[in-house]
Amino acid sequence: MRKLVFFPVLLLITLCSSHVLAEIHETHLVASPESCLMCHEDVVTAEGFAGSVHGPNGCVACHVDLVDVERHMSGDLMPQPPMCVRCHKVETAEHYASVHMLSGIDCSSCHWDIHTHQPWAGDKNIASAKCAECHFDTNEVWQESSHGQAVMAGNMDSAACLDCHNLHAINEVGQPGDPGHWEFHTEACMKCHADRQMMKRNNVMTVAVSSYLSSYHGKNYRLGYPDEVAGCADCHTSHAIFPSNDPRSTLYPENLIGTCGACHSNSSAQFVKFYSHGDMTDRESYPILWWTFVSMTTLLVSTFAVFWVHSLFWLFRGFVDNRQKHRAMIAGHHHVIPDAHKIYRRFTKTHIFLHLLVIISFLLLSMTGIPLKFADQEWAKVLMGLLGGAPMAADLHRLGAVITFVYFGAALFMSAKFLFYKLEYPAEFFQRLFGPESLCPNLRDIRDVTAMVRWFLFLGPKPTFERWTYWEKFDFIAVFWGMFAIGGSGLMLWFPEFFAAFLPGWSLNVATIIHSDEALLATGFIFTVHFFNTHGRPEKFPMDFVIFNGELSKEEFIEERADQWKRYEEAGILDQYIKEKPSGITYDFIIKTFGFLALFIGLGLLVLMIYAFLLGGHTH
Repeated sequence: MRKLVFFPVLLLITLCSSHVLAEIHETHLVASPESCLMCHEDVVTAEGFAGSVHGPNGCVACHVDLVDVERHMSGDLMPQPPMCVRCHKVETAEHYASVHMLSGIDCSSCHWDIHTHQPWAGDKNIASAKCAECHFDTNEVWQESSHGQAVMAGNMDSAACLDCHNLHAINEVGQPGDPGHWEFHTEACMKCHADRQMMKRNNVMTVAVSSYLSSYHGKNYRLGYPDEVAGCADCHTSHAIFPSNDPRSTLYPENLIGTCGACHSNSSAQFVKFYSHGDMTDRESYPILWWTFVSMTTLLVSTFAVFWVHSLFWLFRGFVDNRQKHRAMIAGHHHVIPDAHKIYRRFTKTHIFLHLLVIISFLLLSMTGIPLKFADQEWAKVLMGLLGGAPMAADLHRLGAVITFVYFGAALFMSAKFLFYKLEYPAEFFQRLFGPESLCPNLRDIRDVTAMVRWFLFLGPKPTFERWTYWEKFDFIAVFWGMFAIGGSGLMLWFPEFFAAFLPGWSLNVATIIHSDEALLATGFIFTVHFFNTHGRPEKFPMDFVIFNGELSKEEFIEERADQWKRYEEAGILDQYIKEKPSGITYDFIIKTFGFLALFIGLGLLVLMIYAFLLGGHTH
């Protein structure tokens, strides 16, 4: 019963309260725009305000502190500046974090026509006109540019102030030398030019962004070092962007040397023939790049296909062979070699030292080059940071290149000495060139490959080898090809202005493709095939230390290189290779630690490369 009485009473109180509040609100808080404009017609006309975007809101929607009309009319209550944030929370938040706010530019600085402000309805001309009130010099340049002309013609796809700088979240462009300054000059352009559909419908190059990000400049930008390379605005400028056939354009043929010369001081007519946005997948527009790309891809795929299959067969056959030997040993059928642990010298100290140089230089080149190759990966940024940043990585990369040229020069000298200095190896020239002590491929290698394949397929015994196996010769010959491909292209990219003095600029595009793909082939081959052939095969796992101490046992000598043993035995020179004293404990500990460290670094880089490929992160 009490509940039935309570609800009518509550309803009566509510209705009375609403009536009283409405009366108070009507008397003291509300004043229609017409009432306000009876006094403030010098600010705006009633028609003008009613037709503005704020017209439906009424005056007190902004001037909320005018709670008493009589006090306001008597001059006792004057309005404070309106707080736009009450309605425009997002815009205000963006503005408060902008360079305009830091410079003391508030809402009314741009929206001074707040009482007659009209909706802009996405018309960039209206927005740009606002910017032009302060930035009139820049606006004049923009109006003459390709972007400005298109916007004024009604193409809202084209870039105006707001597309690059935003409407309210206007960030500081920064000063030259500041990374943020250079990053902005590229990031702003990508907002539109990365939209292929927009570019296509406006008949603009659709690969500008992808080709830039695939370049050395773009990769450094991706890795977080935009201040170290050229960005979009460095070549195209920020506002004075014109078609390349316009004499005002920085890309006009007669202006290109000066444009490139801003960074490349020795820029020349040949140098500017470089394809800044060359697309190697576009056969029609860039045939030389397409053929280079196809050739390198064919070389890469075919090499990996052959040697990975070779390694997989060897892995299985070696595992079976080891099991058979183990069972034979248990059964007592294992062949015992007298003095099996006697030590023989396989490599000299010079060989060991040169191989250490190979390891150091190769790891330097790999660690500093792989982050560039896969610049879109987060781990690449981390690795580049650990290396000290892009400038330090570039210096380390060049140091690795110098070491490579040093050991390659030593290899050339030793090869020439072997071939032409008879006291080194007393034999006729062709016997030295194709003989058993030579690393030059010969007919025997074909027989060894055939016999090895038969062994893989359980069709014959494992072949006996001479001093150099066919895979070791391939590794050696690959160094010469690598020096021509990677070394030659690397020098061109290291000294582009010098080589462009007598080569067309597009040769640098070709060099980039060759250097990138050949480096991928080299790292992939070394970290998979070479690591397996020397350390990962069942006979040697986890590591063969012969290249680090130059020693192998008599058992290894006979089992792995029986033909060399037989030849030395028949020639009576085996004793010349006996080592009375093996390498010391301290040396072995240090060199083996180094060897395992190098192996783990290589395998770690291999894992990162595979991870990038699986995520589709391979970039040229």
